[in-house]
Amino acid sequence: MEGVISTKPDRCRRCYGCIRECPAKAIRVVNGQALIMQDRCIVCGHCVKVCSQQAKGVKSTNTLEFLERIQQGTAVALVAPSFAASWPENYRKLPAALRKLGFSMVMETAFGADLISPLYAEEISNNPAETIISSSCPAVCHYIEKYYPKLVPNLAKIVSPMIAMGRYVKQVYGKEHIIVFFGPCIAKKVEGRDPQVEGVIDEVFTFAELKNILNENALNLDDLEDSNFDPPHANLGKVYPLAGGLLKTADISIDLMEKEILVVEGKSKVIELFEELKDNQINARFIDVLFCEGCISGPGIDSSLNHYSRREKVIEFVQDSINLVDKKVWKSNLYNSRDLQLEREFESRQVYSEYVSDEDLTTILASINKHTDRDRLNCGACGYLTCKEFAISVGKGLAERQMCLPFLIDELQNAYEDLRSTQEQLHSAEKLASIGQLAAGIAHEINNPLGTIMLYASLVKRQVERLEAAGGSGQDLQTIINEANRCKNIVANLLNFARQGKLSLLQFDLFDLLTQMIKKLKPHPAFAGVKVEMHHEANDTSLEADKDQLEQVFLNLLMNAAEAMEGRENRKITIVIEEQHESLVVKVTDTGCGIPKENAGKIFTPFFTTKKIGKGTGLGMAIAYGIIKMHKGDINFESQPEQGTTFFVRLPKVITLSESLIN
Repeated sequence: MEGVISTKPDRCRRCYGCIRECPAKAIRVVNGQALIMQDRCIVCGHCVKVCSQQAKGVKSTNTLEFLERIQQGTAVALVAPSFAASWPENYRKLPAALRKLGFSMVMETAFGADLISPLYAEEISNNPAETIISSSCPAVCHYIEKYYPKLVPNLAKIVSPMIAMGRYVKQVYGKEHIIVFFGPCIAKKVEGRDPQVEGVIDEVFTFAELKNILNENALNLDDLEDSNFDPPHANLGKVYPLAGGLLKTADISIDLMEKEILVVEGKSKVIELFEELKDNQINARFIDVLFCEGCISGPGIDSSLNHYSRREKVIEFVQDSINLVDKKVWKSNLYNSRDLQLEREFESRQVYSEYVSDEDLTTILASINKHTDRDRLNCGACGYLTCKEFAISVGKGLAERQMCLPFLIDELQNAYEDLRSTQEQLHSAEKLASIGQLAAGIAHEINNPLGTIMLYASLVKRQVERLEAAGGSGQDLQTIINEANRCKNIVANLLNFARQGKLSLLQFDLFDLLTQMIKKLKPHPAFAGVKVEMHHEANDTSLEADKDQLEQVFLNLLMNAAEAMEGRENRKITIVIEEQHESLVVKVTDTGCGIPKENAGKIFTPFFTTKKIGKGTGLGMAIAYGIIKMHKGDINFESQPEQGTTFFVRLPKVITLSESLIN
């Protein structure tokens, strides 16, 4: 049978509130999604009520098709007596709204309650030795049929008010009538298709669905007139949605000191009751049972009122209308219906589930860190009352281990510790790799000049006695001096690279700093024939930074720019200072050879250089990168081969550093 309630996967958020509320445990969790098992579901609707994400959907008939159908034929609307709780301010206008939709008659289902109530009195009187359970609540009947089959014989073999009223309409007005029931109960949708009573009710809608239909058809109850229901009018059957309403209608007295009559409402109390009945712990003659706290708390009631306010509204409706009922006509209608078939049968539909052995249970509990009784917190976060019940559901394939919150937190903590350990190992590996790369670079860079020094030193040693005659030894000695200076420069740059981490902050003007640097660099051979243009578009070029270290950065950029244009005709460097928010951006543009795409990702890597041997160490840009990052800034570039390169340096005007980063 197709399910009435289903899960909307995109809205299910792993709260497990539906599992907690489901009396039948008819929900299986698959990949975190709480899915309804239709064969186990009793359609009580508790999962719909508690789901704040509206992840549980109720199957409904297509509204357009429904309206076309009722407008083509003679349709009768049956309204459950709890309707006053769903439309507390204007419930008297509901019959008029239903007629606007196309119903030819709008009747009270409460008259069906009047029809069946005498049968309960007879049932109690005729079976004094048995415990009789009321059968008006379909969720209760489904629950007994599926989970307490031994109690099926105890169900009163009497139809519900909805079926009774449907049969009344079919008998009195004709079987061709389309009968539509509106009420607070989702389980009525299944009851209407029950083989024992099928063919009586054509459609079932909840009050919530009816509100949607009215809204879709722009029917505002406030715009309508008060209207009465069509006959037959109900008497005390109007109190059926209240706890004890059946007893009141059937004129069955109840006394606090009387243990033969019980009224039980609410999921937890119903479950407790059936457990007691199963074990023969209760000997009451009659038990009126409702899965909800009265029909006024049904899952389809759609009302913002609390339980007691709903109860007051129903009582208000009863008091306003019951005195208007012509008792003689009412009794006549009951008498004329004396031959109406109001009995039905119930049958066992027992649900079987897999057996979980004690050994498997112990294994499952151990897998979620429940090794002893003290480990079983029974917190209920998974939706089950106890850890044992949860483990059994895991064993049956109804639940997933990840639903256990303490276990999941432990797993996350372990994963976090593993991640942190892995990160530490990775960090150590990266440091070792960096040290290895640094060592390899140092070995490569220093090995070349040292080899030259050793070679020429050997030559000098051999020629020292023939110094005058050999000639050229002065040049050899100069080569030794140059290579030794090269080693000195490499070591100096390494020291600068290693000392990064401290800044001496002071206030200065960046434009003035760059102007002075250009004046100092003009005599340098690399700047011979180089045109330098400098201008700024900033209102204020002052900033707080380490002046010496920034001078080193821009010295590297300018020297690299000049050397990149070596041998080219148009040799020009353009320096622009712009102001962006609270930062200064310096653009250094050259007309050099550009940076090949294959080298773009290596520019800031230590010891990477494209210069000839002896002209660069490959540490300049790496040092510049580190200095700019220490200033909380950014350095990047754009380059076009054979057209030139632009470096962008962004520096905040004021930086906030911890004391450990300031000299």
